[in-house]
Amino acid sequence: MSTPIDHEFVRAVAGAADRSAAPLAADPDGQLAGVTHRVLARRVKTLVAAYRSPDSALYDSRLAVAAALAHLGALRVAQTGTGLFAGGDNVQSPPDSAFTVNDVCDAHVLAADAGPELRDVTAALAEIAGAASAGLLTGGVHTPNHRWELSAALARLHRSFPDDRLLDRVGQWLAEGVDIDAEGLYSERSAVYASHVSNPSLLLLADVLDRPDLRDAVERNLTATLDLIRPDGTVETVHSRRQDQKGRFPLAPYLAHFRLLAIRTGRGDLSRAARWAAAGGIDDPDLLAATLLTPDLCRELPAPEPEPLPRHRYLTTARLASRTSATAHSVLYGGSDVPEHRRIRSGLACNPTFLRLFAGDAVLDAVRLSRGFFDLGPFRAADMQQLADNEYRLTETLTAAYYQPLTPDRRRDDGAYRMADEGRFSAALSFPDRARDEVSHTTRVEADLREDGVDLRIDISGPRVPWSLELTFRVEGVAEGVVEGAAPIGDGRWCLTTGPMTYRVGDDEIRVEVDVEAGEPLAGPDRNDVLRYDPGQDYTVVGGTDATTGNRVYLGGNGPQTLSVALRTSRHAPAI
Repeated sequence: MSTPIDHEFVRAVAGAADRSAAPLAADPDGQLAGVTHRVLARRVKTLVAAYRSPDSALYDSRLAVAAALAHLGALRVAQTGTGLFAGGDNVQSPPDSAFTVNDVCDAHVLAADAGPELRDVTAALAEIAGAASAGLLTGGVHTPNHRWELSAALARLHRSFPDDRLLDRVGQWLAEGVDIDAEGLYSERSAVYASHVSNPSLLLLADVLDRPDLRDAVERNLTATLDLIRPDGTVETVHSRRQDQKGRFPLAPYLAHFRLLAIRTGRGDLSRAARWAAAGGIDDPDLLAATLLTPDLCRELPAPEPEPLPRHRYLTTARLASRTSATAHSVLYGGSDVPEHRRIRSGLACNPTFLRLFAGDAVLDAVRLSRGFFDLGPFRAADMQQLADNEYRLTETLTAAYYQPLTPDRRRDDGAYRMADEGRFSAALSFPDRARDEVSHTTRVEADLREDGVDLRIDISGPRVPWSLELTFRVEGVAEGVVEGAAPIGDGRWCLTTGPMTYRVGDDEIRVEVDVEAGEPLAGPDRNDVLRYDPGQDYTVVGGTDATTGNRVYLGGNGPQTLSVALRTSRHAPAI
């Protein structure tokens, strides 16, 4: 017996598509100025899906057809002689063009058997896809997820316009192996690219190529994602190597993948996540086409499995630990790429946040530790050890050097020594040829993730240098037990001295208590030279910063120093 159709879901999906497509159908020419090729193709897919769906207000609408043709005309103009598309920072990019061709091919499948009214739409889609085929067949990539987006486009082209060369090229990309680790994280560790690129591409390839191993990879990623869902309905990104590592990413883009795998596997935990992803309403216009192309999405979800509480997870490959109870959700992170690569770079995990804490609506978004050591930036753990079930140690040792004179055989009469990078800065000093006098500084953070918060023990050793611990709370709450810093005034910067503080949103609360175990007393509120966040010279040399925003509370002093920080949560109602 087949699973019944979830008519409420289908109507919600059609409504989301209509909200996007209706203005396009009403005034297509007025909607085309400045629109990228990727948006044009996505709109065409939505318009064709709305035309095909009996649940859409644009079902069998000639206005939808006219709007699709207008957008296809603009899309043909954006297509260059290579078949690839113009526009964007990546010039005539095969992977960026693949995003567009994926939508073009899906629209072609929907239009091809829709009757004579869509004959011109079908022909235009086929023309655009055919022109792009050669460029995608031979084109290259520049990020890991591009391989799967490009492969999905080639597989879709083959689905509509069979050509063994397309499948051979897909085979070359897939032969490299899917970049998913033992914990179920893709190499970029990015919620954006997992949800928008890798997962949908691999699911498509699994279906077209009959490759269940690719579907299994997506299921493994979704299983890992279950432990990355935060109490506010977002997905943890602090460990990401891409642009989303500093922001909040909603669960909603995962909806189709959680839903499809829950229906096909019967897993109640995936069903729970799918329901959560749709809890705020469905606004994605792409989902209508997805339901028409993959009817399984329209079936009713299996019964959700309750979230097990308390629970904890340590993702060893990303060095990310989390613990969730009825009163607290904590995230501890020690997996930055910066200590190994000694640079800030696109594609590296650079976020210096090492702790987050949720107590319902009271959220401590970021805990960061600055040190005034050769301007090398904030604490980013180079090592993370699990000491017990919920106890961890993060460690980073920084080393800088003073350089001795060159030996006689290395000297040059013209004084023109080669430009070199010594890990901290670059200069024409031939650093590798010189003896070094090294200075080291070590920071250790021990963390106990408790059911009611987190206990930190911070040990700063080495030469006497200033340090500052920054706690960034969300702006919605009220802080008590803090004093405002001397300058600047009124920008959400406060100082925590020796007494406890509380941050409260409604009945939800985070309490912070600090005890200095060794070293000098904490700095007072007049010490703005200490009580501030320093992003390090990789940012400041170009006038930039990676500073947080929100209500920021500082405590600091001069090391060496050892202190304990107790973070306790309380809630009026249990977490969902």
